[in-house]
Amino acid sequence: EVQLVESGGGLVQAGGSLTLSCAISGFTSDDAAIAWFRQAPGKEREGVSCISRNEGTTYYADSVKGRFTISDNANNMAWLQMNNLKPEDTAVYYCAVGDYVAPLPVLMGSSSQYFGTWGQGTQVTVSS
Repeated sequence: EVQLVESGGGLVQAGGSLTLSCAISGFTSDDAAIAWFRQAPGKEREGVSCISRNEGTTYYADSVKGRFTISDNANNMAWLQMNNLKPEDTAVYYCAVGDYVAPLPVLMGSSSQYFGTWGQGTQVTVSS
């Protein structure tokens, strides 16, 4: 059984930083894509960032480029380093994993189709 467990959310002032962690277990794909999504109250889920495990290719939403950094390691851990946080970054952040079967922007644009396993989410709140 594949399981994802996120941690690292919290309350931070605008301009501050947080690092989210995602512990992945049970995923046995030869090549995986690990992604972070977020959902704010009353809004649709938004793709934030994604990384392909074997190539290390990354994708970032325009809203977070230059502020967020995605990374992973060989021990099935992934992180989302978030700097210069803004109040509009407030959301529940979810880690997701799927097979790397299409370019990352394609995967992120059809998240329900390509990402079959999701974590429980971690709340990030940025105060102004």
